[in-house]
Amino acid sequence: MLPVLDLALADDDPGTFQRLLREAAHRSGFFYLVGHGIEPERMREVLRSAREFFAVPDHIKGQISQLKSPHFRGYSRVGGELTNGRVDWREQIDIGPERPAIAGAQGYWNLQGPNLWPAQPAEFRETFEHWERTVSSLGLRLLRHWARSLGAPENVFDDAFATAPATLMKVVRYPGTPDHSQGVGAHKDSGVLTLLLVEPDSAGLQVETTPDTWVDVPPLDGAFIVNIGELLEVATGGYLRATRHRVLAPGPGTDRVSVPHFLSPALDAVVPVIELPPELAKHSRGVENDPGNPIYSTYGENAWKSRTRAHPDVAQLHHGILPAGQPSTY
Repeated sequence: MLPVLDLALADDDPGTFQRLLREAAHRSGFFYLVGHGIEPERMREVLRSAREFFAVPDHIKGQISQLKSPHFRGYSRVGGELTNGRVDWREQIDIGPERPAIAGAQGYWNLQGPNLWPAQPAEFRETFEHWERTVSSLGLRLLRHWARSLGAPENVFDDAFATAPATLMKVVRYPGTPDHSQGVGAHKDSGVLTLLLVEPDSAGLQVETTPDTWVDVPPLDGAFIVNIGELLEVATGGYLRATRHRVLAPGPGTDRVSVPHFLSPALDAVVPVIELPPELAKHSRGVENDPGNPIYSTYGENAWKSRTRAHPDVAQLHHGILPAGQPSTY
Protein backbone atom coordinates (compact mmCIF):
# COMPACT_ATOMS: atom_id res chain seq x y z
CA MET A 1 0.00 0.00 0.00
CA LEU A 2 1.31 3.42 -0.95
CA PRO A 3 1.53 6.15 1.71
CA VAL A 4 -1.67 8.19 2.15
CA LEU A 5 -1.03 11.92 2.69
CA ASP A 6 -3.73 14.30 3.90
CA LEU A 7 -3.21 17.81 2.53
CA ALA A 8 -5.50 19.18 5.24
CA LEU A 9 -2.68 18.45 7.68
CA ALA A 10 -0.60 21.12 5.91
CA ASP A 11 -2.86 23.83 7.34
CA ASP A 12 -2.58 22.63 10.95
CA ASP A 13 0.92 21.18 11.03
CA PRO A 14 2.87 22.10 7.87
CA GLY A 15 6.16 20.78 9.22
CA THR A 16 4.77 17.28 9.72
CA PHE A 17 3.06 17.29 6.34
CA GLN A 18 6.25 18.40 4.60
CA ARG A 19 8.27 15.67 6.29
CA LEU A 20 5.75 13.02 5.24
CA LEU A 21 5.68 14.43 1.69
CA ARG A 22 9.48 14.33 1.44
CA GLU A 23 9.70 10.80 2.84
CA ALA A 24 7.01 9.46 0.49
CA ALA A 25 8.75 10.93 -2.56
CA HIS A 26 12.17 9.75 -1.40
CA ARG A 27 11.14 6.19 -0.61
CA SER A 28 8.63 5.28 -3.30
CA GLY A 29 8.05 8.32 -5.53
CA PHE A 30 4.31 7.57 -5.35
CA PHE A 31 1.55 8.30 -2.83
CA TYR A 32 -2.17 8.89 -2.46
CA LEU A 33 -3.32 12.45 -1.76
CA VAL A 34 -6.55 13.10 0.17
CA GLY A 35 -7.79 16.26 1.87
CA HIS A 36 -7.10 18.26 -1.30
CA GLY A 37 -10.38 20.18 -1.20
CA ILE A 38 -11.64 19.23 -4.67
CA GLU A 39 -15.27 18.19 -4.44
CA PRO A 40 -16.06 14.55 -5.24
CA GLU A 41 -18.74 15.68 -7.68
CA ARG A 42 -16.12 17.64 -9.67
CA MET A 43 -14.02 14.49 -9.93
CA ARG A 44 -17.01 12.43 -11.03
CA GLU A 45 -17.95 15.10 -13.59
CA VAL A 46 -14.51 14.89 -15.21
CA LEU A 47 -14.68 11.10 -15.41
CA ARG A 48 -18.24 11.26 -16.81
CA SER A 49 -17.13 13.67 -19.53
CA ALA A 50 -14.23 11.37 -20.37
CA ARG A 51 -16.62 8.42 -20.68
CA GLU A 52 -18.94 10.43 -22.93
CA PHE A 53 -16.05 11.33 -25.23
CA PHE A 54 -14.89 7.73 -25.62
CA ALA A 55 -18.48 6.66 -26.42
CA VAL A 56 -18.45 8.90 -29.53
CA PRO A 57 -18.06 6.97 -32.82
CA ASP A 58 -14.49 6.45 -33.96
CA HIS A 59 -14.92 8.48 -37.15
CA ILE A 60 -15.99 11.49 -35.06
CA LYS A 61 -13.02 11.11 -32.71
CA GLY A 62 -10.80 10.78 -35.76
CA GLN A 63 -11.74 14.31 -36.82
CA ILE A 64 -9.30 15.54 -34.17
CA SER A 65 -6.61 12.94 -34.88
CA GLN A 66 -3.20 13.81 -33.47
CA LEU A 67 -1.83 13.22 -36.96
CA LYS A 68 -3.34 16.61 -37.81
CA SER A 69 -1.34 18.38 -35.08
CA PRO A 70 2.37 19.23 -35.30
CA HIS A 71 2.09 20.01 -31.58
CA PHE A 72 1.18 16.43 -30.58
CA ARG A 73 -2.35 17.40 -29.52
CA GLY A 74 -5.63 15.64 -30.14
CA TYR A 75 -6.88 12.07 -30.34
CA SER A 76 -4.77 8.93 -30.65
CA ARG A 77 -6.53 5.71 -31.60
CA VAL A 78 -5.91 2.43 -29.82
CA GLY A 79 -2.36 1.39 -30.69
CA GLY A 80 -1.38 4.92 -31.71
CA GLU A 81 1.30 5.41 -29.06
CA LEU A 82 4.52 3.57 -28.21
CA THR A 83 6.46 3.04 -25.00
CA ASN A 84 9.93 1.49 -25.25
CA GLY A 85 9.19 0.82 -28.90
CA ARG A 86 6.13 -1.34 -28.15
CA VAL A 87 2.50 -0.50 -28.87
CA ASP A 88 0.40 0.79 -25.96
CA TRP A 89 -3.15 -0.57 -25.85
CA ARG A 90 -5.09 2.61 -25.14
CA GLU A 91 -6.90 5.47 -26.80
CA GLN A 92 -6.55 9.04 -25.57
CA ILE A 93 -6.77 12.74 -26.19
CA ASP A 94 -3.78 14.96 -25.36
CA ILE A 95 -4.46 18.51 -24.14
CA GLY A 96 -1.95 21.26 -23.45
CA PRO A 97 -2.00 25.01 -22.82
CA GLU A 98 -4.11 26.81 -25.43
CA ARG A 99 -1.54 29.03 -27.15
CA PRO A 100 -0.74 30.03 -30.75
CA ALA A 101 1.89 28.09 -32.64
CA ILE A 102 5.33 29.69 -33.00
CA ALA A 103 6.20 30.54 -36.58
CA GLY A 104 9.41 28.79 -37.66
CA ALA A 105 9.62 26.85 -34.40
CA GLN A 106 12.52 24.46 -33.96
CA GLY A 107 12.80 21.43 -31.68
CA TYR A 108 10.78 21.52 -28.51
CA TRP A 109 9.14 24.86 -29.36
CA ASN A 110 6.96 22.83 -31.73
CA LEU A 111 5.17 21.55 -28.63
CA GLN A 112 3.48 24.95 -28.23
CA GLY A 113 0.28 25.39 -30.17
CA PRO A 114 -3.50 25.10 -30.14
CA ASN A 115 -5.44 22.07 -28.99
CA LEU A 116 -7.76 19.97 -31.11
CA TRP A 117 -11.03 19.95 -29.18
CA PRO A 118 -13.80 17.41 -29.80
CA ALA A 119 -17.21 18.63 -30.92
CA GLN A 120 -18.83 15.98 -28.69
CA PRO A 121 -19.58 16.06 -25.84
CA ALA A 122 -20.44 19.75 -26.03
CA GLU A 123 -19.12 20.64 -22.56
CA PHE A 124 -15.84 18.71 -22.92
CA ARG A 125 -13.61 21.73 -23.47
CA GLU A 126 -15.09 23.75 -20.61
CA THR A 127 -14.87 20.78 -18.24
CA PHE A 128 -11.23 20.05 -18.93
CA GLU A 129 -10.01 23.64 -19.10
CA HIS A 130 -11.51 24.15 -15.65
CA TRP A 131 -9.98 20.89 -14.45
CA GLU A 132 -6.55 21.93 -15.72
CA ARG A 133 -6.64 25.18 -13.74
CA THR A 134 -7.84 23.41 -10.60
CA VAL A 135 -5.28 20.62 -10.64
CA SER A 136 -2.39 22.90 -11.66
CA SER A 137 -3.10 25.04 -8.60
CA LEU A 138 -3.06 21.92 -6.42
CA GLY A 139 0.22 20.76 -7.95
CA LEU A 140 1.93 24.11 -7.37
CA ARG A 141 0.79 24.03 -3.77
CA LEU A 142 2.42 20.63 -3.34
CA LEU A 143 5.57 21.84 -5.03
CA ARG A 144 5.96 24.69 -2.53
CA HIS A 145 5.63 22.23 0.36
CA TRP A 146 8.26 20.04 -1.26
CA ALA A 147 10.64 22.98 -1.52
CA ARG A 148 10.27 23.75 2.19
CA SER A 149 10.74 20.08 3.07
CA LEU A 150 14.07 20.09 1.21
CA GLY A 151 15.43 23.13 3.02
CA ALA A 152 14.78 25.57 0.15
CA PRO A 153 12.58 28.70 -0.02
CA GLU A 154 9.01 27.75 -0.87
CA ASN A 155 9.16 29.83 -4.07
CA VAL A 156 12.32 28.20 -5.45
CA PHE A 157 10.38 26.63 -8.34
CA ASP A 158 8.04 29.57 -8.97
CA ASP A 159 10.07 31.23 -11.75
CA ALA A 160 9.94 28.06 -13.83
CA PHE A 161 6.14 28.24 -13.78
CA ALA A 162 5.70 32.03 -13.82
CA THR A 163 5.20 32.35 -17.57
CA ALA A 164 3.86 29.84 -20.09
CA PRO A 165 3.96 26.58 -18.11
CA ALA A 166 3.73 23.63 -20.50
CA THR A 167 1.46 21.36 -18.49
CA LEU A 168 0.12 18.31 -20.34
CA MET A 169 -3.13 16.50 -19.61
CA LYS A 170 -4.29 13.21 -21.06
CA VAL A 171 -7.76 11.69 -21.06
CA VAL A 172 -7.19 7.97 -21.46
CA ARG A 173 -9.18 4.78 -21.97
CA TYR A 174 -7.64 1.31 -21.83
CA PRO A 175 -10.03 -1.14 -23.56
CA GLY A 176 -10.21 -4.76 -22.53
CA THR A 177 -8.26 -7.28 -24.58
CA PRO A 178 -7.53 -11.01 -24.28
CA ASP A 179 -4.05 -10.89 -25.78
CA HIS A 180 -2.29 -7.56 -25.17
CA SER A 181 -0.69 -7.07 -21.76
CA GLN A 182 0.80 -3.57 -22.23
CA GLY A 183 -1.72 -0.83 -21.54
CA VAL A 184 1.23 1.53 -21.29
CA GLY A 185 4.77 0.27 -20.92
CA ALA A 186 7.17 0.88 -18.05
CA HIS A 187 8.38 4.49 -17.98
CA LYS A 188 9.15 7.55 -15.88
CA ASP A 189 7.28 10.82 -16.32
CA SER A 190 9.29 13.63 -17.90
CA GLY A 191 7.92 16.62 -15.98
CA VAL A 192 7.84 17.69 -12.33
CA LEU A 193 4.93 15.77 -10.88
CA THR A 194 1.83 13.89 -11.99
CA LEU A 195 -1.61 13.93 -10.39
CA LEU A 196 -3.72 11.01 -11.57
CA LEU A 197 -7.51 10.78 -11.39
CA VAL A 198 -8.81 7.27 -12.02
CA GLU A 199 -12.23 5.64 -11.92
CA PRO A 200 -13.14 3.66 -8.80
CA ASP A 201 -12.55 -0.09 -8.97
CA SER A 202 -10.07 0.27 -11.83
CA ALA A 203 -7.11 -2.09 -11.97
CA GLY A 204 -3.86 -2.19 -13.87
CA LEU A 205 -1.54 0.53 -12.53
CA GLN A 206 1.69 -0.89 -11.13
CA VAL A 207 4.78 0.70 -9.57
CA GLU A 208 8.27 -0.78 -9.59
CA THR A 209 9.43 -0.92 -5.96
CA THR A 210 12.74 -2.70 -6.62
CA PRO A 211 14.17 -3.78 -10.00
CA ASP A 212 11.62 -6.06 -11.68
CA THR A 213 9.35 -6.08 -8.62
CA TRP A 214 5.95 -4.57 -9.37
CA VAL A 215 3.12 -3.77 -6.94
CA ASP A 216 -0.48 -2.93 -7.77
CA VAL A 217 -1.79 0.59 -7.11
CA PRO A 218 -5.59 0.39 -6.86
CA PRO A 219 -7.73 3.55 -6.68
CA LEU A 220 -8.48 5.05 -3.28
CA ASP A 221 -11.86 6.74 -2.94
CA GLY A 222 -11.59 10.52 -3.38
CA ALA A 223 -7.79 10.45 -3.71
CA PHE A 224 -5.34 11.46 -6.38
CA ILE A 225 -2.44 9.14 -7.11
CA VAL A 226 0.64 11.37 -7.18
CA ASN A 227 4.13 10.63 -8.48
CA ILE A 228 7.19 12.73 -9.11
CA GLY A 229 8.76 13.21 -12.53
CA GLU A 230 12.32 13.33 -13.81
CA LEU A 231 12.74 17.07 -13.19
CA LEU A 232 12.36 16.65 -9.40
CA GLU A 233 14.99 13.93 -9.61
CA VAL A 234 17.29 16.44 -11.34
CA ALA A 235 16.43 19.21 -8.85
CA THR A 236 17.43 17.05 -5.88
CA GLY A 237 20.42 15.20 -7.30
CA GLY A 238 18.47 11.98 -7.06
CA TYR A 239 17.36 12.38 -3.44
CA LEU A 240 13.86 12.28 -4.92
CA ARG A 241 13.81 9.58 -7.58
CA ALA A 242 11.23 9.34 -10.34
CA THR A 243 9.78 5.83 -10.24
CA ARG A 244 9.04 3.56 -13.14
CA HIS A 245 5.43 2.57 -13.52
CA ARG A 246 3.17 0.87 -16.05
CA VAL A 247 -0.46 -0.01 -16.73
CA LEU A 248 -1.52 -3.54 -17.64
CA ALA A 249 -4.27 -3.74 -20.24
CA PRO A 250 -7.64 -4.77 -18.75
CA GLY A 251 -9.12 -8.17 -19.49
CA PRO A 252 -11.98 -8.84 -21.91
CA GLY A 253 -15.28 -7.16 -21.07
CA THR A 254 -13.65 -4.45 -18.90
CA ASP A 255 -11.86 -1.18 -19.47
CA ARG A 256 -10.11 1.58 -17.53
CA VAL A 257 -10.53 5.37 -17.76
CA SER A 258 -8.06 7.78 -16.18
CA VAL A 259 -7.02 11.44 -16.40
CA PRO A 260 -3.31 12.06 -15.69
CA HIS A 261 -2.24 15.68 -15.24
CA PHE A 262 1.48 16.27 -15.80
CA LEU A 263 2.52 19.47 -14.03
CA SER A 264 5.39 20.94 -16.03
CA PRO A 265 7.17 24.30 -16.22
CA ALA A 266 7.79 26.47 -19.28
CA LEU A 267 9.38 24.68 -22.21
CA ASP A 268 12.64 26.61 -21.83
CA ALA A 269 12.70 26.46 -18.04
CA VAL A 270 15.79 24.96 -16.44
CA VAL A 271 14.85 23.32 -13.19
CA PRO A 272 16.82 24.80 -10.26
CA VAL A 273 19.10 22.37 -8.45
CA ILE A 274 18.50 22.58 -4.70
CA GLU A 275 21.43 22.56 -2.28
CA LEU A 276 20.13 20.02 0.19
CA PRO A 277 20.88 20.11 3.92
CA PRO A 278 23.74 17.73 4.76
CA GLU A 279 21.43 15.27 6.53
CA LEU A 280 19.46 14.87 3.28
CA ALA A 281 22.31 15.24 0.79
CA LYS A 282 24.08 12.18 2.19
CA HIS A 283 21.11 10.10 1.00
CA SER A 284 21.11 11.46 -2.56
CA ARG A 285 21.52 8.69 -5.12
CA GLY A 286 22.47 10.79 -8.13
CA VAL A 287 20.38 11.25 -11.24
CA GLU A 288 19.66 7.94 -12.93
CA ASN A 289 20.82 8.87 -16.42
CA ASP A 290 20.50 5.97 -18.85
CA PRO A 291 22.53 6.82 -22.02
CA GLY A 292 19.63 5.46 -24.06
CA ASN A 293 17.13 7.62 -22.21
CA PRO A 294 18.88 10.80 -21.01
CA ILE A 295 17.26 13.14 -18.49
CA TYR A 296 17.59 16.82 -19.40
CA SER A 297 17.36 19.74 -16.98
CA THR A 298 15.51 21.87 -19.55
CA TYR A 299 11.92 20.71 -19.54
CA GLY A 300 11.32 21.17 -23.26
CA GLU A 301 14.20 18.85 -24.15
CA ASN A 302 12.79 16.20 -21.84
CA ALA A 303 9.29 16.60 -23.26
CA TRP A 304 10.45 16.61 -26.90
CA LYS A 305 12.37 13.38 -26.29
CA SER A 306 9.27 11.75 -24.81
CA ARG A 307 6.74 12.98 -27.37
CA THR A 308 8.76 12.15 -30.48
CA ARG A 309 9.45 8.65 -29.18
CA ALA A 310 5.85 8.02 -28.13
CA HIS A 311 4.35 9.30 -31.39
CA PRO A 312 6.87 8.59 -34.16
CA ASP A 313 4.16 8.89 -36.82
CA VAL A 314 3.48 12.51 -35.81
CA ALA A 315 7.22 13.21 -35.48
CA GLN A 316 7.89 11.91 -38.98
CA LEU A 317 4.86 13.46 -40.66
CA HIS A 318 5.31 16.98 -39.28
CA HIS A 319 8.98 17.18 -38.32
CA GLY A 320 10.82 14.72 -40.55
CA ILE A 321 12.07 12.64 -37.62
CA LEU A 322 12.38 8.90 -38.05
CA PRO A 323 12.13 6.62 -34.98
CA ALA A 324 15.93 6.31 -34.97
CA GLY A 325 16.19 10.11 -34.90
CA GLN A 326 17.39 10.47 -38.51
CA PRO A 327 15.92 13.06 -40.90
CA SER A 328 13.23 11.81 -43.23
CA THR A 329 12.13 12.80 -46.71
CA TYR A 330 8.49 12.18 -45.76
